[in-house]
Amino acid sequence: MSSRIDAATLLAYRRTEYRVDAGWSIRIDQPSGELAAWHGRHGASGSAFVSAVNPRSRLLEDEDNRRRHLDLRAWLEERGLAYLAGAGVDPEGSWPAEPGFLIAGLGQDAAARLGRRYDQNAVVWSGADAVPRLLLLR
Repeated sequence: MSSRIDAATLLAYRRTEYRVDAGWSIRIDQPSGELAAWHGRHGASGSAFVSAVNPRSRLLEDEDNRRRHLDLRAWLEERGLAYLAGAGVDPEGSWPAEPGFLIAGLGQDAAARLGRRYDQNAVVWSGADAVPRLLLLR
């Protein structure tokens, strides 16, 4: 897939550890038993990890990011979607952790729409196989 996202940014996304507050993480292209079990508990055939902060990987002020994150949480609450709070963490520590949510039951199209709503370059989407994949939005 062709993308307007530079190679270094794509590599950073692929290296990121997407941690959830339940005490486990997902990684791009690595099957996750915890994710599969979580899907099962929610009767979901898939999920997405979505962040609203630092749109298109441009650092925003803390207050702007906080407002965007709270807006995404309110959006999830309004729809009654099951989710876990978490953060995308750069294992090298060169980029600040980005808060986000692992959301049960989102198909690829819905995950892409939600990521675009918050002007993101990509979201992490997992299907029934519980293998997180990078879903590029630009």
